[in-house]
Amino acid sequence: MALLAGPMTFFAHRGLSRFVLSSNNPEADFTDVVEEHFGHNAGRVISILYFLSIYPILLIYGVGLTNTVDSFIVNQLGLVSPSRVLLSGILVAGMVSVMMGGERLVLKAFEIIVYPLVFILAGLSIYMIQDWQVPNISMVTDMGEFSRTLWLAVPVTVFAFSHAAAISSFSTAQKRHYDKQAGEKSEQILKRTSIMLISFVVFFVFSCVFSLTPAQLLEAKVQNISVLSYLANVKDNALIASLGPLIAFIAITSSFFGHFLGAREGLNGLIRKQVNMTPTATNKLTIFILFISIWIVSVMNPSILNMMEIFSGPVIAMILFVMPMYAVSKVEALAKYRGTLSNIFVTIMGLIAISALLFNVFL
Repeated sequence: MALLAGPMTFFAHRGLSRFVLSSNNPEADFTDVVEEHFGHNAGRVISILYFLSIYPILLIYGVGLTNTVDSFIVNQLGLVSPSRVLLSGILVAGMVSVMMGGERLVLKAFEIIVYPLVFILAGLSIYMIQDWQVPNISMVTDMGEFSRTLWLAVPVTVFAFSHAAAISSFSTAQKRHYDKQAGEKSEQILKRTSIMLISFVVFFVFSCVFSLTPAQLLEAKVQNISVLSYLANVKDNALIASLGPLIAFIAITSSFFGHFLGAREGLNGLIRKQVNMTPTATNKLTIFILFISIWIVSVMNPSILNMMEIFSGPVIAMILFVMPMYAVSKVEALAKYRGTLSNIFVTIMGLIAISALLFNVFL
């Protein structure tokens, strides 16, 4: 999966960016573009799927943020676990407040968060090499079971490297700044982003997996906390105990911001096309709905991995992998991108992710 993650990430996000940029309207977001190319009814269905591809992830980050802070309070600070209703409410309200501060504040928050996160993540990954316990690969004898595991891992991989929520806003901004060169500029940025994302994240994942036993990874899943929080709890190491929760908090916060942008855009588009409201009123209603729902789910604390596998991965696959490739074959504005091997690859990986979901749900 590590070998497939790079091409999957770059080609799929490039396809979605090209789709958004194919509109005749320079200010069109994703919901506007699907209606322009596929008509009102089909556009509405795809817009709903787009929102559903982002919204569950936003809920996941609300749960993850609450669990990370709660674990830090209990295990690192040695205090009593606070009221989950109060803790999650404060955290979600804080994140949403930043998002209400406008584009400049959000971009400034990203700038402050992302670069330190990358360097700390790389440093911690290297530091954990001393604890690696390389598994015995010769134990994998049943190729059928191994292939099945890879197949079922595709939806989670799709989720893990997806930044589709930010692609619409990103592409619209590129079109505003670079006009006809927006496609070329977007592709350059996405290629560098994908290389950077895959390099750091895959190395970090390997470092975490090799530092823990399968039983410990299962325990982290049962506790519904990030692997960084789990490492901080079980490793007798002051550096990991200090940095683990901090990195988890920063990573979840940055992802929350990106997915809130996408969810807000998607829900705004859906409400705008159904109800005659001013843009300001629509945005306020959207933020209220998102805040209340994230807060409620954070209090409920459902399984993060189950939500990824059942809801997020497959719907993301439809919007990020399958829909843009279908558009390439049907929309004249995207005709110049037809007939490439990357289109076939993206379509196949999207269908594999969807089939894995159906297997998990019904079998």
